[in-house]
Amino acid sequence: MRKIFSKWIQRYFSDEEALFLFILLGGALLVIWMLGQPLAPVIASVILAFLMQGLVDWLQRRGVPHLLAVISVFTVFVSVVSALLLFVLPNVWQQLVNLFNEAPRMVSQVQQLLLVLPERYPELVSETQIRELITAAATELSRLGQWALTFSLNSITGVVTLLIYVVLVPILVFFFLKDGRRLISGWTAFLPDKREMMTRVWHEMDQQIANYVRGKAIEIVIVGAVSYVTFVFFGVNYAALLAVLVGLSVVIPYIGAALVTLPVMLIALIQWGWGSTFMYMMVAYGIIQALDGNVLVPLLFSEAVNLHPVSIIVAVLVFGSFWGFWGVFFAIPLATLVKAIVNAWPRATEELEASAN
Repeated sequence: MRKIFSKWIQRYFSDEEALFLFILLGGALLVIWMLGQPLAPVIASVILAFLMQGLVDWLQRRGVPHLLAVISVFTVFVSVVSALLLFVLPNVWQQLVNLFNEAPRMVSQVQQLLLVLPERYPELVSETQIRELITAAATELSRLGQWALTFSLNSITGVVTLLIYVVLVPILVFFFLKDGRRLISGWTAFLPDKREMMTRVWHEMDQQIANYVRGKAIEIVIVGAVSYVTFVFFGVNYAALLAVLVGLSVVIPYIGAALVTLPVMLIALIQWGWGSTFMYMMVAYGIIQALDGNVLVPLLFSEAVNLHPVSIIVAVLVFGSFWGFWGVFFAIPLATLVKAIVNAWPRATEELEASAN
């Protein structure tokens, strides 16, 4: 057993650069694990600057000076964030509050609608099963209401945190855009001179992660905007809230679309019942999901590394449990990074075969 373990260590960790990369990745994970919460504004700022760096580079390629390109992109960023804070978020929050207030009446309506099913399909479902389902749903809603009350009691802390983000994140984003390359050069100066493997992994992942993150941001905006226009056209209640949920659902591959369909279907069912308007709206919603999966995603992520659906789902579950929303958002690029490191990892195969012979 000891001999087998020794050969395994010699095969995968005999290269000094590989050992250094292993320690570097372990240290980075430890820092994020231990200091993830206090460093959250910095991490968010790096991600936002990463999203906008492509636009800065695009302006520079067209002859715009670096500082002017940064100021222009940063002005657009501040304008968009201000619009979200002043117009979109208050509307979504108000609709969420209204939804909580209407929850008891909506549960009663759902119960009346579902109690029709035992009369039409007695061989499939019974009235007792429907009432048990309604009771379980009411229990979950009461727990959700208690969470909302706790959240409102802690709103002062939330407001302070929001103010920190509103003030600190834009400042950090500006300096990351302005001096990002200088900062990267400063950090890489501490790395060993021999870093061919790290350079190869970095070049392989840099463009792919950039394409993925920017493409996912564009997908969220497009899917959310089209969903909002569709919901407003049909007159769906809580249109802004549902559109935000549908837009954010694309962050979680496969699972997000399935989860967000339930509230969309329930609110439409409560509003119109089993009528033609409900059917037309659900067909339109299905078309949006189909176009997203079959047209928009291949168009935006044509250069993404092909990963098996099982690998994607496992990555979402693992990284999401570690880092919450950001872990889910970066699950695919992180899984791709792991794959790139595994493929580039040096293996002392020839030396081992020579020693074995």
